[in-house]
Amino acid sequence: MEPKKLYRTVEAIASKSFTSNTEMLISVIRELIENYTINLTGGRVWELDSETGVYKLLFQTGKVDRIDDDFSIKISEYPIFGTISKERTVVEKETDMILRSKGIFKYSASGVGDKIRYDGKLYYEYLLALNSNEINEEFKITLNIIATALTSKIKQGKYHLRARELRADIDKARELQKSILPEHEYNFHNYELFGITDPAEIVGGDFFDYLDVGGDSQRLGVTVGDAASKGVSAAAEAMYISGALRMACNFEIKIYPLMKRMNQLVNKIFADDKFASLFYGELSNDKSGLFLYANAGHNPPLFIRKDSDQIILLNSTGPVLGPAPQAVYTVENINFAIGDVLVIFSDGVTESANSEFEQYGDDRLQEILIKSKMKTSKEIAYTILEDVIKFSRNGQYSDDKTLVVIKRVK
Repeated sequence: MEPKKLYRTVEAIASKSFTSNTEMLISVIRELIENYTINLTGGRVWELDSETGVYKLLFQTGKVDRIDDDFSIKISEYPIFGTISKERTVVEKETDMILRSKGIFKYSASGVGDKIRYDGKLYYEYLLALNSNEINEEFKITLNIIATALTSKIKQGKYHLRARELRADIDKARELQKSILPEHEYNFHNYELFGITDPAEIVGGDFFDYLDVGGDSQRLGVTVGDAASKGVSAAAEAMYISGALRMACNFEIKIYPLMKRMNQLVNKIFADDKFASLFYGELSNDKSGLFLYANAGHNPPLFIRKDSDQIILLNSTGPVLGPAPQAVYTVENINFAIGDVLVIFSDGVTESANSEFEQYGDDRLQEILIKSKMKTSKEIAYTILEDVIKFSRNGQYSDDKTLVVIKRVK
């Protein structure tokens, strides 16, 4: 499952009515045990007791032998708790002899909720642990995203009790966000570009930018990002990421180290319930039309050639920014011929829904791109946006919508 779709699936589960955080976590553990594609043999929810420095077992399920309900593990006797505090999610072989005797030999555990201080160090409020002999690094990233979504829900509940946004602060955020967005139209050597963003609220978490890489006007960075939340918080995250990219592009930095650095910055600077998807590509004054790109969990952009209706998807080359600080990103490429078009978009475009809760979807987007590919980049962008808005006019769900269209014209 795509990272952002997985996030939304877990978010939907967590949005149900629960009497406590524990009940929500138990519901998610049960859902994973019953429906995940690999054979998960057991799952547990642990809660930190910061007074005694132990993680207490709150819930257990699965095919392994039952652990005593009052079982707990001391932080001082289990160093992996410190690793989870730093990395959030681990995949490890079980070392506790009592747990091994119950049939738990390999597990993945992830921290959820706020971090609580004990003995001068910070530890997660809750832990989700799942065991299976099939657990691997891919599942580790999946559990990272699940934990991120759950942490976000827990914190939203806490913020809802005390948050009162002031109109003046919102107005300032709106003006600040407007100031960082580039002009819609941009011409770069053989290419014309047009970008537009339509926030769902007064401010939003989407952004796009055109970046003069190295300052010599020979390389142009094109980026679209989406912070996985809404409102002022998302706008602040978007502004930070956009600003960091602008600073990085002042130097002759290659795409792979750029993406690696951006991922580590998001992980370090933002709260651990936050992440962002990011697509970054570079045009150059190259006769072959070379376009290099990396995709950090963003919706795959659509590339279409002038003389064909076949659409090429620029799929993810690494995970979303934030949850996995050691993630690896690869760089891929395409070549623009004259008349070829690339559409980079955020999920607010394809996930816009009508009154029947039907989503606009990838197929509609591809169909309208095929019909409009002979138009200018500006006309293509407005054709798509107007169609999406018309489709979802009476719908209940609305997210930020961002489009950047690139067309080679000579």
